[in-house]
Amino acid sequence: MAIRRDKVAILADMATVKTLLALLVLAALGGSVLCGPAAAEGVPLPRPRPGQVSPAETAPEGTAKEAAPPSACRLRLTAELAVAPSLPPLIGPGECNVDDVVRLEAVWLVDKARVPVTPPAILRCSFAEAVVHWVREDVAPAVRSLGGALRSIDNFAAYDCRGRNRIIGARLSEHGRANALDIRSLKLASGTVIELTDPRVAKDFRERLRKSACARFTTVLGPGSDGYHENHVHLDLAERRGGHRMCQWDVREPGEEAVPLPPPRPADAP
Repeated sequence: MAIRRDKVAILADMATVKTLLALLVLAALGGSVLCGPAAAEGVPLPRPRPGQVSPAETAPEGTAKEAAPPSACRLRLTAELAVAPSLPPLIGPGECNVDDVVRLEAVWLVDKARVPVTPPAILRCSFAEAVVHWVREDVAPAVRSLGGALRSIDNFAAYDCRGRNRIIGARLSEHGRANALDIRSLKLASGTVIELTDPRVAKDFRERLRKSACARFTTVLGPGSDGYHENHVHLDLAERRGGHRMCQWDVREPGEEAVPLPPPRPADAP
């Protein structure tokens, strides 16, 4: 009877242990189920990605600049008169800063003929406008008096930030202000090249060009002026006190001597 009681006690103990193990298993499972969602709720989710932002929204306010309105000269110098696209302002050393600049590539004549400027001349708009009207209204008709048609203009020099006559230390040339053009020759439709300073070219023709140039420009320098303009003609619209104008272009006969260059300046000259 004692053995049976021991077996019963052992069996009871085993049942108790199984019950406890079952309760522990259930508790563990219940804890994981209960704690899982709670733990998930405690971890912050990543922020949602922003939508696509257009470039206009990313640009700071006030950074876009409106294009400057065209100048009065730009409005007058139309595509019917010339091929002269506008350029950004010229930023050079010293006083060589110029606004309202164009690249004069060609002039349209009254008969719609296109006369290239070779190479294209970089000029301020107001001066380019004066050149265009001179070519259309004076130069082309004068060339027709020779029995030909104007086909191109030789640009010997236009914008160039330098002193007068390329002398170091001299006052700024009008070329440095994009306010001057040097012309050496004209080319006709026949291929003939007419040099403005050639005494063998018809004198009446050269006189006519000289008179028209001096009427339109404030400075005209050619043969006989200073020795620096014996092989070309300089034109500009320099402003002087009292509206003073300078017209120095000798229309020479064959055999007349050229004006020599002045002696070089001393090295220590101002």
